[in-house]
Amino acid sequence: MGGERVAEAVAGSVALLRTATDRDWDAVKAARSQWSCREAAIHIAYDLVIYASRLASRGSTSHVPLRIAPDESAGNEGILQIIETTGTLLTATVNTTPRHIRAHHPCPFTTANPEGFAALGVGEVLLHTYDIAEALGLRYEPPAELAEFALTRLLPHVQPGPTPWSTLLWATGRGDLPGRAPVTAWHWINPLVIPAERLTLESLTPATAADLAAGGDGGFDWVTDGPYDGTREASGMLLKAYEAGVHRPEFGVFVLVRHEDDRAVGALGFHGAPEEDGRVEIGYDLAESARGNGYVTEALRALSEWALARDDVRTLFATIDHDNLKSQGVVTRAGFTRATVEEERAMGERRESDGPLHVYVRTA
Repeated sequence: MGGERVAEAVAGSVALLRTATDRDWDAVKAARSQWSCREAAIHIAYDLVIYASRLASRGSTSHVPLRIAPDESAGNEGILQIIETTGTLLTATVNTTPRHIRAHHPCPFTTANPEGFAALGVGEVLLHTYDIAEALGLRYEPPAELAEFALTRLLPHVQPGPTPWSTLLWATGRGDLPGRAPVTAWHWINPLVIPAERLTLESLTPATAADLAAGGDGGFDWVTDGPYDGTREASGMLLKAYEAGVHRPEFGVFVLVRHEDDRAVGALGFHGAPEEDGRVEIGYDLAESARGNGYVTEALRALSEWALARDDVRTLFATIDHDNLKSQGVVTRAGFTRATVEEERAMGERRESDGPLHVYVRTA
């Protein structure tokens, strides 16, 4: 879930900054900041304890009104002790919080799970340590795995670059990458979660998609016969889009997690971002042991309502084999209707198929 990544990031940060505790951190501005180096270090500790407190609230989606202020007599070494302590608190909280628990984080989808808060902690430690180190004339480059941990969970729209660290610095306005315009504004992006009656639709990050595509479980507790092949194929498609720099996180793949036991039963999602006319295709699959319970119909309704409430989506469509009557029944119950003969013919010409396809659509 990422607790060990938080511990590693904090240890590396403190080890480096401890080599400069004899400097006057109040007198030096952290790079690209109005904070002094001391204030930036305190901010690292503040982020760590705030993330821990939000997770410790066990599902509260409101802001925790907590502040952290060091003793005025605390020197640089004392500030580092606070970072170590708050880092331990976040590590322990991440490691002991159930996977399905989500808590408040404002940008942009309002919540994060334990792994998300671990990534937030790692990202904040890496970036603010870099700012302090640059101001103090220290060289700082964390392990590539830590930068990749933050990138693939919090900046899923950013195409991978030469190295994870150089890409993270560029994506947060701290460096340049050949062939890419400078970044002047950015924010972390936590995975989108869409609630349904008996399910939660949890969007995949590039990290979880890579694991699923490689044969792993993506961090989910699956039913015995999951994930189905289609989920792994869709995860591979998401990963290719990410690597090509065209992945839109809100139009990715969602794993269907059952409320009653926190088990993943299937997946559904988009084949890409909407076209210029607002059309976007969806697909889905379900583990065989979970079929016959109406899960896909319920998930399709929730996803459709979310998508059609957006300004950039006008029509959802699904293409289904002519003889797949069960799947046709699923989309019909979810509010889709059969497309015209002309639309089906056009779709058939655009796709390779062993047989005729039926197209079902749902509009706002």
